[in-house]
Amino acid sequence: MTTELVTTRGGLPAIWESGGGWTNSGWAQVVCGPSGEPLPPIYVRQRGHLANGDHVLFAAREGMVLVVADQHRGDFEIKLWRIENILPPELNLDTDQPTADCRLIAEYALGEWHPPLPQEFTWAVQAAKEKATCYHCRGGHYFCTDISNQGRCNRWK
Repeated sequence: MTTELVTTRGGLPAIWESGGGWTNSGWAQVVCGPSGEPLPPIYVRQRGHLANGDHVLFAAREGMVLVVADQHRGDFEIKLWRIENILPPELNLDTDQPTADCRLIAEYALGEWHPPLPQEFTWAVQAAKEKATCYHCRGGHYFCTDISNQGRCNRWK
């Protein structure tokens, strides 16, 4: 799969945690590190139109994992994608934004994972499910909110 990224004012490729729920359905994209850990954001939106939109911006890096959840009345389809390669805008014919080539890690459909979900992604998947059912979601669900001086996440939302 290829996914479109955005470019920050500083020229970095970036990707949003986004989504939310409606009355009977919803979707979410949660971003995590290569081992399922929450990441420090570069920006957290707190104003403007937020409902079911873009909430937390992360610098896109190879190895990051996207957890994409879709639900209808609590019946989920979830896919985990690993970013394999980031292409700059000048190499894209279809868009003026950077894109990321992603490889499928695991998929949940019809009540089962194939292949089995790696344990380190359990919290990220849970956050994506919560976000996809969060009515008119207006904020991030899985990101590091406090970073120690050793660069480790102390608290996450």
